[in-house]
Amino acid sequence: MFTMYYSFSSIPFQKEVPSDKLFESVTFKEGMARMEHLKKCRGIGLIAGESGSGKTSIIRAFSGGMNNSLYKVVYFPLSTVSPNDFYRGLLYGLGEIPKTKKIDMFGQIQASVLTLYKNQKITPVIVLDEMHLASNAFLDDISLLFNFYMDSENPYILCLIGLPHLLDRLRLMQFQPLEQRIIIRHRHRSLLPEEVGAYIEHHLKLAGVSTPLFTASAFEAIAARSSCLPRVINNITHHALIYGAAHNLKSLDEEAVFAACDDLAL
Repeated sequence: MFTMYYSFSSIPFQKEVPSDKLFESVTFKEGMARMEHLKKCRGIGLIAGESGSGKTSIIRAFSGGMNNSLYKVVYFPLSTVSPNDFYRGLLYGLGEIPKTKKIDMFGQIQASVLTLYKNQKITPVIVLDEMHLASNAFLDDISLLFNFYMDSENPYILCLIGLPHLLDRLRLMQFQPLEQRIIIRHRHRSLLPEEVGAYIEHHLKLAGVSTPLFTASAFEAIAARSSCLPRVINNITHHALIYGAAHNLKSLDEEAVFAACDDLAL
């Protein structure tokens, strides 16, 4: 196993990175700044980005820094479900037992949000992932569900996350009521090419290795073959380390990277 060969204390480039240890790229900092603004204003925010770019990392960092006595985070990734299933899932997340009819669940959700915000001084933070897959009915219902006091107050934070074409979809006339109520938008992009080396070294250090393992040419090759997407970088570096350990390499150059890419069909 390469962890023993390279003296790692843990497996690098895994998902289980604490939210306060995430790599702070330029686009990550921009996203966090927008989310902090949403935290102050409340209402609806949107994060759009390519698969593997790190959209969910922003939500992890954002929610991870929240005081549990002031905020209640509900994460809902199944946006392909029906509106009824969404209502039920959201109610369970809010700590409620769903009623049977949709109209009753609608009232339950609004009442629960208001009770948390007004009576318990807790702001519900509802995160809806994979929103580019949501049905038209689902999007229509969101606009209605999160309308409080004739749209004069936002007793919640709602985060919509999806692929870039979600932005184009929301510009359609049908979804203007929802699109116009979005307070912040963040287009989350891949790392800059010059950030790739620092990103890799950051994860190596988290796994207990501070000595250089990858050469400058390896960083360039990884940036080129991954399109600078963190998830793809993680896969390439992981396989490059396996290759390096199998071939007794103390330093990994572009040859190890290309071999890893061949394994991944990149």
